[in-house]
Amino acid sequence: MTGERLADRAYTAIVRIIDEDDLAPGDRLPSEARLAEMFGMSRTIVREALVRLAADGITEARRGAGSYVKRRPSERLGAHVPLDGLAATLGTYEVRFVVEAEAARLAAQRRSHHDLEVIEKRLAALRGALLLSAPAHEEDWQLHRAISEATGNDAFVAIFDQLQEGVMRILRAGVDISRARPPHVIEAMMEEHDAIVDAIRTQDGDGAALAMRWHLSQGRKRLMP
Repeated sequence: MTGERLADRAYTAIVRIIDEDDLAPGDRLPSEARLAEMFGMSRTIVREALVRLAADGITEARRGAGSYVKRRPSERLGAHVPLDGLAATLGTYEVRFVVEAEAARLAAQRRSHHDLEVIEKRLAALRGALLLSAPAHEEDWQLHRAISEATGNDAFVAIFDQLQEGVMRILRAGVDISRARPPHVIEAMMEEHDAIVDAIRTQDGDGAALAMRWHLSQGRKRLMP
């Protein structure tokens, strides 16, 4: 078994500890050494899993004090993403931060009038789905894909399409979880998309990249309570 797969197993096992032991934000996790002993893995593998958990906003490391729970994954997340697939699914965010932020920047700089019309049409479709309490994940996907297409570089579209399975799980979960919360959560989701499209409309490359990174970071947070 590869180190990467072992790290996924450790990631899953730590989330299971958080769930089964009902750990709350602020609670301390067992030490790296203890986790390594429990899982029958090296401390290097456990450390890698903890780094990824911290990147996903689930744990946080405190210098000299170990790792603590930062956020618990939403219980509703499990309806869309199996626990043993959580590491890989949330891992798509790391790729999206790089690919989609740069795609948004290039889309703002290069988009044609036709590209902008398509993006705005997809934005309106997403708004309609969200207002009608429809699933909305397909509309969300199509908007993000239209932004990739507006780069004029087929490689961005190809990379984005490779991520489709994991991204679609996240989009379904994000809308479902957000709808279980106060209305302002869905409103914030829509405002984030508006900000991205506004920057593309005004051909503000840096603004589009920043808006996309902000949207993705907030989207990852919405998967947690």
